[in-house]
Amino acid sequence: MPFIKDTIDVRPDEQFDEEKLASYLRGKLEGSEHPLTVRQFGGGAANLTYLLDYGDVQYVLRRPPLGPVAPSAHDMTREFRVLSALYQAFPYAPRAFVFCDDNSVIGSPFFVMERREGVVVRRSIPPEYAQFPDATRRMSEALVDALAALHAVDYHTIGLENLGKPAGFIERQIEGWYGRWHNARTEMLMEMETVYGWLRENLPPPSAPTLVHNDYKLDNVMLAADNPGQMIAIFDWDMCTLGEPLADLGALLTYWTEPTDPPYVQMTAMMPVGDYGFMTRDDMIQRYAEKSGRDVSHVNFYHVLGLYRLVVICAQIYIRYQRGQTKDQRFESFGPMIALLAKAAQELTEKG
Repeated sequence: MPFIKDTIDVRPDEQFDEEKLASYLRGKLEGSEHPLTVRQFGGGAANLTYLLDYGDVQYVLRRPPLGPVAPSAHDMTREFRVLSALYQAFPYAPRAFVFCDDNSVIGSPFFVMERREGVVVRRSIPPEYAQFPDATRRMSEALVDALAALHAVDYHTIGLENLGKPAGFIERQIEGWYGRWHNARTEMLMEMETVYGWLRENLPPPSAPTLVHNDYKLDNVMLAADNPGQMIAIFDWDMCTLGEPLADLGALLTYWTEPTDPPYVQMTAMMPVGDYGFMTRDDMIQRYAEKSGRDVSHVNFYHVLGLYRLVVICAQIYIRYQRGQTKDQRFESFGPMIALLAKAAQELTEKG
């Protein structure tokens, strides 16, 4: 089979019965009568994503990570529900076609969605963008503008008005991630107790609710190969809900970095690290305010919340690696990152 960019051979511990999958999907997807070849997308650190290649047509399969996962996390049912509707009002949402909750097919629930093609920017500037001196500025603007556009979607018109309960959204985020922290932590960190208390005591007034992606960052989007400022797709919708839109902005700031950030913050950035000319966090906040018309005066709270949540996410991934539920060696480094991120969150609380 020819090399397909961004894919790898399926990792041995993340394989499944491809013949059984092909049999299940036959007749449910256009082109599924042809032979199926499966490759794996090697990026990402949680849900597993595979390329389904039928020759003339390709699809993407999404499933949860291996082993036990936190309740309500990696929710394929939710992601399928969102993507089978959102594409109608939001062009960056890939359309989902098939959902399966029969674990006998590949060992877990999964869904199949359309394949989009473009560039996913991770830790380095893609060679496709070498010809664009303002590539990083364009990426930054596209990222912020798409987020503002998502928050402007009228979710009632596409049948997603019951996706979540906006009232008390932030309070549930604080308490839910605190519970997950105690289920996943391998050591006690007083910084997390401090941040938890600060969040509870500094709740800002709620905004009008919107769809919330809940994991918005640069490596969860796809850009056009010939234009770093053109959004192609946004991925990882398994935590999408209705709630506080500024939580998405806080998450974006959490995964962002600037050249002056300390090393332990740059370690967790989901983007190229260095002086590449990306917008600063302050510039992104200002652009979001202009594009969305929203009050961003309490954005520091949501940045702290984003870091607090990231600590827990790293702990959840690391404990799966420590227990042998995944053999992906990338996750070994997550252990020391947990305490450093907790420290960064606590330091941010001191800014107000």
